[in-house]
Amino acid sequence: MSPSPTLVLEARELRKDYQGGDGGTIEVLRGLDLSVSTGEFVAVTGESGSGKSTLLHLIGALDRPTAGQVLLDGVPYDSLDGDALAALRNRKLGFVFQFHHLLRDFTALENVAMPLLIAGQPPGAARARAQELLDSVGLTERVSHLPAQLSGGEQQRAAVARALATSPALLLADEPSGNLDVRNAEQLHSLFAGLAREFHTAVVVVTHNRALAARADRILTLSEGVLAPESSYGAETVPS
Repeated sequence: MSPSPTLVLEARELRKDYQGGDGGTIEVLRGLDLSVSTGEFVAVTGESGSGKSTLLHLIGALDRPTAGQVLLDGVPYDSLDGDALAALRNRKLGFVFQFHHLLRDFTALENVAMPLLIAGQPPGAARARAQELLDSVGLTERVSHLPAQLSGGEQQRAAVARALATSPALLLADEPSGNLDVRNAEQLHSLFAGLAREFHTAVVVVTHNRALAARADRILTLSEGVLAPESSYGAETVPS
């Protein structure tokens, strides 16, 4: 029997302001709330400039909100100092971006093992875990290849494997298929569709891609600084 879902991420009344060039205040997020549980895949959509990446940076502990609170596994980010936040990012968060950011002089296996080695795992255990993850994303035959020897889709799947290396509580992805052709994008979308349940993690993806968003358990639209279910705005708000 699968474990019962538990609340992993909670964002409460998140606000984020920036100072504009004229000295005025630009309100990007305006009291936003979000909760995500284990085994849940949530897609966040919205127009360019709506604040999707800003939201991802806040829940990924890469930036601090102007007001409000983010909690991961019940621990509020604002209770942690810089070192503790860095440790949280390394151990409990996984990141996948539009560009894979693989280390070009290391094989796929070495790239995926890297976070584990940095965390202090023995090399043998790190390599075994990396092999297991690469198998799970369909790269069994490509483990010894350098990034330049992999297709764009293979590189991005290796990046997903690397993001999962430390068994994060939360996986965050920013336009993960935005740089891929249709065939490779579809393969990546299929991978994301089962990711949350297979690895018993929570997944939040920011995307403009309707096909990827359609794979999610929930689609939320970011508009005017707050989140709402897609149906509140209409399906046309999710660009293809």
